[in-house]
Amino acid sequence: MPEIATTEAPVAELQELPSVQTTELPHIRIEPKRGWVSVDLKDLWEYRELLFFLAWRDVKVRYKQTALGAAWAVIQPLFTMLLFTLFFGRLAKVPSDGIPYPLFSYTALLPWQLFAYALTESSNSVIANERLITKVYFPRLIVPLASILAGLVDFAIAFVLVLGMMVWYHAVPTWAILTLPFFVLFTIVTALAVGLWLSALNVQYRDVRYTLTFIVQFWLIASPVAYSATLVPAKWRVFYGLNPMAGVIEGFRWALLGKTAAPGAMLWVSVVVVAFVLVGGLYYYRRMEKTFADLV
Repeated sequence: MPEIATTEAPVAELQELPSVQTTELPHIRIEPKRGWVSVDLKDLWEYRELLFFLAWRDVKVRYKQTALGAAWAVIQPLFTMLLFTLFFGRLAKVPSDGIPYPLFSYTALLPWQLFAYALTESSNSVIANERLITKVYFPRLIVPLASILAGLVDFAIAFVLVLGMMVWYHAVPTWAILTLPFFVLFTIVTALAVGLWLSALNVQYRDVRYTLTFIVQFWLIASPVAYSATLVPAKWRVFYGLNPMAGVIEGFRWALLGKTAAPGAMLWVSVVVVAFVLVGGLYYYRRMEKTFADLV
């Protein structure tokens, strides 16, 4: 048999070869948190780009393939104001605190439309983003927050009309207009506080979405949109602040027009109520979000 030539490296050369060191990779075990978890706002801040992306997506979807586009943001409160002016202002003669009734009702419809839109969208936000929630991880608080921020675009467009109405009726704003951003923020926080509860409950009980229309309609009647809070007896007006939108709407009128009295104690009652509902909603939402991917 022919001999097979083999070459062997010298021992010295073998010793000079670099030795390969194997290092063990760390093992990370991911487990769901138990009990009442923290809100973890730091995690929410790290995903802020996703928050604005989802909000912008909702804006584009809202006006995609529409004939009137952004004009719907003005048409809805405008036609509601015309109906209120006809039935409550002209026929029922509802007092408007010395303010022309069209301006009186429209200044209340601005925060109300923002609240109604934000409440409805945030309550259905988890169900609407089912595919996103079941595929990737991100802070689930982003979902209702993004749907609420999208309503600010409609609010900004509709706000232009109230400026024109103030010029038409010669309504000169006072220093109180500096507090207007606070009442806009208060409207958003109120919608978020209630929306967190409803969105988490909507995942478990799908009939929650069928009650949203009734909730919004009932809340509209219970809020001083078509009428003034001064119709409520003074001794009960503080308790009227248990409806957070009462303080928001009256404060919004006072900030824009400056002709009505400041909400006072009624507003502070509304602030306390919203604070309790918001804190409870945040912790309840965070506790239930670990079940969203399984139930949604």
